Amino acid sequence: MKRKKVAVVFGGRSGEHVVSLRSAASIMEAIDKEKYEIVPIGITREGSWLTGPDAWLALWENRPPREATSAVILTDPNRPGLLVQSAISPSEWMHHPLDLVFPVLHGTYGEDGTIQGLFEMAGIPYVGSGVLASSVAMDKVIMKNLFKDNGLPVAPFIFFYRWDWTGNEHHWTGRVKEEIGLPCFVKPANLGSSVGITKVRTEDKLGAAVEEALLYDEKVIIETFLEGREIECSVLGDINPATSRPGEVVPCNEFYDYRAKYIDDRSELVIPVELGEKLEAMVRDYSAKAFKAVEASGLARVDFFVNTLTETVTLIEINTIPGFTSISMYPKLWEASGVRYDELVSKLLEFAESRFQRRRALMVSPPE
Repeated sequence: MKRKKVAVVFGGRSGEHVVSLRSAASIMEAIDKEKYEIVPIGITREGSWLTGPDAWLALWENRPPREATSAVILTDPNRPGLLVQSAISPSEWMHHPLDLVFPVLHGTYGEDGTIQGLFEMAGIPYVGSGVLASSVAMDKVIMKNLFKDNGLPVAPFIFFYRWDWTGNEHHWTGRVKEEIGLPCFVKPANLGSSVGITKVRTEDKLGAAVEEALLYDEKVIIETFLEGREIECSVLGDINPATSRPGEVVPCNEFYDYRAKYIDDRSELVIPVELGEKLEAMVRDYSAKAFKAVEASGLARVDFFVNTLTETVTLIEINTIPGFTSISMYPKLWEASGVRYDELVSKLLEFAESRFQRRRALMVSPPE
């Protein structure tokens, strides 16, 4: 049987470049080599596309590739695939067909709907959510408003843009004190992996936290601090998504920031976590509803704060391309729910193909 060619796309221009490389390495190791031929595609921090056996290592070591060549996605749905520059004759570009794409790009230009739009134009099935769900889930403000419209519980928040903040710092500080309270969380509206997030305890630290968030985005969201446990749940599927057993993050730092996630290596993941029948049912129900609210597909991880004393569950966010290393929460929760890592990867590729076929059947020409 001829193997299908799967492009695994990693790296990217976001602040989560290294996280993407780690996830991609695990995925490429787990893909069924009897069914699929892997085509690695690395996107440098500057946005250049590379393919070839040396692409991943070149990005990891941040050096020029020895065995990789430039590549671009061909946006002709009649010839889905890559145009790859010849290593012998750089003026020549060769067409390499693709059957599937597995994007492993966290954050900006990868998880926000931009690259999903490229794959749509190219007519290539791809793993994960489409343009709408990806862009909505990336923007914490739009996402939370959509959750509210669907009756899902979210924490109080305010947001503003860079131009709103500049010259009006006292106005926004006053609103934080009146509507949000201290401590609070200050975040870039469009980023993940806790990059640019600050927990603010006192009013005099608020300005610096906002300026930190503005390094990464023009829009800032400020959320009420919630007492509770950090609970996460994985979702898998398309039309009728399934939910995993929930897990708990016990951060080694004051909260689960970038350092606690990827550097210190001292945070504890409790998988699965025993919340009791009622709270677990609430977490899983809200996870499926959040998935459907943004019209996600394939995979997502949904994050909560759960207060076991008051038995309340508050939805924080949904991540449409969660961390996917072999020790990341998303696959570990599915492992605890009976789905192995390699099975998970295979299921996601199958969902990508079935979703593409279903949607392509609707693409008919208008009547003349």
